[in-house]
Parts: sequence; C-alpha cells; structure tokens
Amino acid sequence: MKIALVGYGKMGKEIEQIALNRGHEIVLKIDVTNQDDLTIENLQKADVAIEFTIPNSAINNYKLCFEAGIPVVSGTTGWLEQMEEVETSMKENNGTFFYASNFSLGVNLFFELNKRLAELMNGFSDYEVSMEETHHIQKLDAPSGTAITLAEGILEELDRKDKWSLANQREANELVINPIRRGYVPGIHTIRYESAVDTISIKHDAKSRQGFAFGAVLAAEFSVGKKGFLGMKELLNI
Repeated sequence: MKIALVGYGKMGKEIEQIALNRGHEIVLKIDVTNQDDLTIENLQKADVAIEFTIPNSAINNYKLCFEAGIPVVSGTTGWLEQMEEVETSMKENNGTFFYASNFSLGVNLFFELNKRLAELMNGFSDYEVSMEETHHIQKLDAPSGTAITLAEGILEELDRKDKWSLANQREANELVINPIRRGYVPGIHTIRYESAVDTISIKHDAKSRQGFAFGAVLAAEFSVGKKGFLGMKELLNI
C-alpha cells in the first residue's frame, strides 16, 4: 500500500515506522517546509492519505484528498464544528473519510467501557461525575478530542447531565472536564464518580504514541476500497 503522510511531526514519524514495518511504502511526506507539494497530482500517487496536522489546515487537506480520489484517515482534532462541510465535500466526490479522535485500540475499548459505566450509574444520583485529561504541553486543543468523545458517551447515558464544561464552578447539569498540560505525557484520561462514601474511577494511560500510530495504519489498511464515513467502531467491529 502506498501512503501519503500529511503531517510529518512526531506522530507522522511514528506512523511511518509502523507502516514500513508492515510492508507499506511512503510516497509523500508533507510538513511545514513543503506544503506546496500537497497537490492533487502528488496525492494521486498514493492509495491512502494519513492526516495528522492542525485544525486550521485539516479541512482543506481533507478536501484535496477527496478531489484526488483517495481515502483520507485523520486524527486531527479541534475542527468538528465544520463536520457538515467535510461530509458534504466527501459525498460530492464519492470519497472516503476515516475519522477518530483517538486511534488507540485500548482507548476505543475504553470508550465502550465509559458508556457502559455511565449507563450503570444513571440510576445513582448520589454520584457526581467528572473527568480529568492530561497531555503534553505541545497539544493545542483543550479539552482533547478524546475527552470530548468520552464526555459525549457519558451525556448519552447519564440523564442528569446534558452538557460538558471547563468551568470550575459547574451547574448541576454540567459534566466538568479538567484539562492539564505538562511535560511529555502522551495522554491520560480519568473518569470519576464520587459520592459521600466512595469513589468509582476508570482510567486510560497511554505509554507512548505507538498505540495511536498503529491504529492509524490499521485504519488506512481498512479504508482502501471502501466509501463513505468510517470510524473505529467499524474497524474493531464493536
């Protein structure tokens, strides 16, 4: 499989190593030094694009991939308010878009565990739920896309909460997310349900970027030959 890497930072380099180890070929690498090379002609040399950039450039990157007729796999977060625009472009070009806020296989199992716990806790209003997420200082968005996905899972199942907030002083209907940025932390997400007598918590602690990169390569392999909007649920069949 021939891969275009749109975004060749730390994550792009991790993806490259895993892709090469799995027998794939990198035919295009785009970073801040050669953005003019991101053209339809160059993208068409690849079977699939893997995109990890920043919100300000992601939308145009997706559209170029759709126009080039190749699937795009993306883990860029912070742009979801423009999802309708992306989906429209994908459909107009009969394209393929695999999006995940987190490509780690463990995190996606954690998403399911989180929803199940929220479902169980729905009948126990003595427990107040909160979330803490910790990432490296280079991460630009807060809360993380993973934290937002976790929050959405809780809101679907927990009737007493209908929105998330970063505010320190919450309303009763708000799920508070506390984002922390320090050091070189790949990602830690903790959900807590606390009552006067005890605390129930679940946590996912990423040891490195490798798990995210491996999932992104699996997503690229999965996307070739498919059409439409894809995600980790389809890949993992959960």
